[in-house]
Amino acid sequence: QVQLVESGGGLVQPGGSLRLSCTASGNIFNRLVMGWYRQGPGKDRELVAIITSGRTINYAESVKGRFTISRDNAKNTVYLQMNSLKPEDTAVYYCSATWVTKTYWGQGTQVTVSS
Repeated sequence: QVQLVESGGGLVQPGGSLRLSCTASGNIFNRLVMGWYRQGPGKDRELVAIITSGRTINYAESVKGRFTISRDNAKNTVYLQMNSLKPEDTAVYYCSATWVTKTYWGQGTQVTVSS
């Protein structure tokens, strides 16, 4: 069982930045594939970024060049640095952790981009 706790969401103006954090319980963090997903109003949940245990990274096209995912295995934490935020980035952001065939989810953190 892996528990995930996210933090760092909030209200930011267009063009601003936020950093999300997600800390996982347990002692297998370095083996987990970690990801960030988001679900905007009236939309399906979509992948934002993913980082494997070997630090292979993939991003959604809509966030490439603006968002950066990283992980600190010593702290059991994955980060999502979000720059140049746009109103369309407004969503609940969820952290995920995948081990073999099981995926765990955080509770979500709201990100609102508005002037």
